[in-house]
Amino acid sequence: MFQSIDFSLLALDAPGWGGALLQGFWRSIQLAAGGYVMGIVIGILGASAKLYGGLVMRDLAQVYTTVIRAVPELVMMLLFYYVGTDLLNRAAQGMGFQGIEVDGLAAGILVIGLVQGGYATEVIRGAIRAVPHGQIEAAQAFGMSPLKVMRRVTLPAMTPHAIPGMANLWMIATKDTALLAVIGFSELTQVTRQAASSTRAYFLFFLSAGALYLMLTLVSNVILRRYEARARRGLIAAHQAR
Repeated sequence: MFQSIDFSLLALDAPGWGGALLQGFWRSIQLAAGGYVMGIVIGILGASAKLYGGLVMRDLAQVYTTVIRAVPELVMMLLFYYVGTDLLNRAAQGMGFQGIEVDGLAAGILVIGLVQGGYATEVIRGAIRAVPHGQIEAAQAFGMSPLKVMRRVTLPAMTPHAIPGMANLWMIATKDTALLAVIGFSELTQVTRQAASSTRAYFLFFLSAGALYLMLTLVSNVILRRYEARARRGLIAAHQAR
């Protein structure tokens, strides 16, 4: 079976598809990284709304996280992309502007970020609740504003508790990029499908795509473990001091 595989199809230059696969892989990394960062921002805002916001803010955050976790991710991505783009164009036309051409990369990051934000909200909320309340009270006693308390005390202290969950969300974000192939984004999965359909070498190209995803996962695991070990140094030192 392996003797019939034409590895020249993976050449970087045409007629090989190796260069296209790497471009799609890089685009997948961009989509995952952008959506992940956006999800963290939404997660911090959502967790803050649930923990410190008023009744309306808490209810809105609860509705958002409930919908995100209840509806399948593919359905949410289709909804955000098609309905969101249509609403944006309608709003622009209502204000007298022409239709807006949404950049594919920006739209993909927005879609992944909105999905990631729902899960990140709960991860960060749980991590914030794990922070000893005495640390926050001490910061308030020094006269820090709520924003400074969040930036200087709460977020650094909750990071070690949030890393395991956020690391899992990063892995999910890298895989969610494959769902965007349904919408037509030219990321790794979409390019792999095109290459396999053109050459009929399905085994070669899908195995190559799987290897690239696996490589990304392994490298991410190494980076995240080192970051987690660094973030937990304070917790380990405090535990040993006891």
